[in-house]
Amino acid sequence: MSEPGSPGLMKRVRAIPRMIGAVTRGQYPGMGKSKLALMALGVVYLISPIDVIPDFLVLVGVADDFGVFLWLMSSLIGESGRYIGWERNVIRGATIPPDLPPTTPRA
Repeated sequence: MSEPGSPGLMKRVRAIPRMIGAVTRGQYPGMGKSKLALMALGVVYLISPIDVIPDFLVLVGVADDFGVFLWLMSSLIGESGRYIGWERNVIRGATIPPDLPPTTPRA
């Protein structure tokens, strides 16, 4: 996120629902459905009352949840930044859709 010209945090957060929709429709080739499913499992793990390490073990029990939360947020924020870049290229017409062959310019 600290690179010049990279989208800010709020822009990345707002792009997450669009990115999820594009991945589920198969429009965004930058992220597979398996990675999206793994992220969904992370969300389920965070909201589930069942933990690998019980929360009554105060430091260790909370640490596993916090670790999953950090992984999930960093993955979503990083992936949404790449999605925004891909989206910009597609809107500008800078990329060739995967179903069209590249053309060579005529002289």
